[in-house]
Amino acid sequence: MKIQPSSLYQEMQSLAIEASNHTKQPELVKNSSSVEFGGLLKDAIQTVNGLQKDAKAKVTAVEMGDRSVSLAEAMIASQKSSVAFEATVQVRNKLVEAYKDIMNMPV
Repeated sequence: MKIQPSSLYQEMQSLAIEASNHTKQPELVKNSSSVEFGGLLKDAIQTVNGLQKDAKAKVTAVEMGDRSVSLAEAMIASQKSSVAFEATVQVRNKLVEAYKDIMNMPV
């Protein structure tokens, strides 16, 4: 599974729109979208973790002189994991920002 920050962001936007359309009490609204979002976020983090492990393994193989892994493969894997991690950090920052905005709203 590839990390696609734009699809995660679109999912977050659709959840926000859906939440704003509901006028029910918060304890009564318990649908599967929050479960799906949690699963999506968990999958994204696991994917980033997998990319980082793969990159580390390839870099270690190159450092040890394994000829089955080229330097280019190791560098590409390293860059993929770096980009995926940065995207995850940006999503986390947006979630923290949204949480702060919600906490500052008058009740």
